[in-house]
Amino acid sequence: MKFYGGIEAGGTKFNCIVAHDPQNIIAEKVIPTTTPEITLKEVARFFKETEKKHQIALSGMGVASFGPVNLDESNPDYGSITSTPKIKWQNTPLVSIMHRYFDIPFGFDTDVNGAALGEGKWGSGQGLKDFVYITIGTGIGAGIICNGLPIHGLIHPEVGHMLVKHDLNRDPFAGYCPFHGDCLEGLASGPAISERWGIDTKDMPMDHPAWNLEAEYLAQAVHNMSLFFSPQKIIMGGGIMKKDGLIEKMRLLAQTSLNGYLASSQITKDIDQYLVTPQLGDRAGSLGAIVLATLATSS
Repeated sequence: MKFYGGIEAGGTKFNCIVAHDPQNIIAEKVIPTTTPEITLKEVARFFKETEKKHQIALSGMGVASFGPVNLDESNPDYGSITSTPKIKWQNTPLVSIMHRYFDIPFGFDTDVNGAALGEGKWGSGQGLKDFVYITIGTGIGAGIICNGLPIHGLIHPEVGHMLVKHDLNRDPFAGYCPFHGDCLEGLASGPAISERWGIDTKDMPMDHPAWNLEAEYLAQAVHNMSLFFSPQKIIMGGGIMKKDGLIEKMRLLAQTSLNGYLASSQITKDIDQYLVTPQLGDRAGSLGAIVLATLATSS
């Protein structure tokens, strides 16, 4: 059995895993995101120690990273984190640095594309060629899977920065995004909710008015993504989506917003099968990195 290294590189932590698939995981570790020098050295140490302990050699490694990132394989900066707000990580050649430690094939993509691939292989997207994975947490992003592979394009989709309707009378909050103010991420990300209401989202009861507003903004995203890409399913992940009752509110609002325009029973009748949560939970990203590794070794 071949084993692969998976790295879900996040702005606050790196989730590292050695696995063949969800049923065959031999090691996992969470490493805080500090500086590239410190964090990547610890990441490499974890994989080296796991190889030695279990007497294996990794067949490949996948990196699903926070971004923006350079996904152009013809560009000398491929595999780099580019204009991230995390100053210390700007222009970090992530894949090149890890290559110094491991002379094996590397797969590289955004963190949310990795999570989408993981859900497509082993989770809520199994058997589907066209679906969307949206994560709602510190930021908002989406992996758009078309014909089984993530869309890249000019750079890569940045769904969190789509514009949504913002009624300033009901919600006078200016928005959290430093680039666009009241884009989707500026209104509906975890930090936006906390800043607007002055309370951590973990401490908000489900009957807090924040969640009705949150459901409205996220339902607008579902409306837009359903019309833009006509996915077979939309998977909603991330820390915010763990709030009990939130996805149920979103389903009702999305149905109302679409108003029967998409004449599919998946939306008009069975929306609980169309708008879903991840089956892989918090492992979607790291297991998605394993998928990236397997794709890299087979290409």
